[in-house]
Amino acid sequence: MVLSIPFQVRTAQVGDAVIESPRPGDVLQGVVAVIGTSDVNGFTSAEISFSYMDDPTGTWFLLANNVQQVSKSTLATWDTTVITDGNYVLRLRVNLTDGSTQESLVSELHVRNYTPVETLTPLPVTPEATPFPTSTATLETFPTPTALGQNPAILAPMDVTTSIFYGGLAAILTFIIIGIYLWLRRK
Repeated sequence: MVLSIPFQVRTAQVGDAVIESPRPGDVLQGVVAVIGTSDVNGFTSAEISFSYMDDPTGTWFLLANNVQQVSKSTLATWDTTVITDGNYVLRLRVNLTDGSTQESLVSELHVRNYTPVETLTPLPVTPEATPFPTSTATLETFPTPTALGQNPAILAPMDVTTSIFYGGLAAILTFIIIGIYLWLRRK
């Protein structure tokens, strides 16, 4: 419900909690440093969390919980490879000594680790038509993975058969030796 309301953008003032990076509309891949400021008067702790952009439940997932104030530095690191590609909102919530909170939200963050990154391609301008940007997907190529070396712990079927044979032979010899010992002891 909270996320269905458009976010109001207000200008950050000195002494406000703010996320400086990433910015709204950024495409995120891999591990991302969340840069900002939680250095506000009455600071007790700060939480950095994320949510799905269109999540009607208002569920937030905690990235970091800080008990130290940060000024224009790393608030948290966000490994986007462990979540599905999609659009997200990032939140910095600073808890104050009087029980109130200060929040900074960054919306329209596009996580694209496994899907192509959309790019705006303008249409050709003709005198009678007004161009509208279109979104087209571009395929990003990744390096070919290198082959792994031979696994030294691999067992061939012949190794298993040989182990069973020698294990059985050792058991039979053990029973023969124990039998001879008991036979000699009785005499």
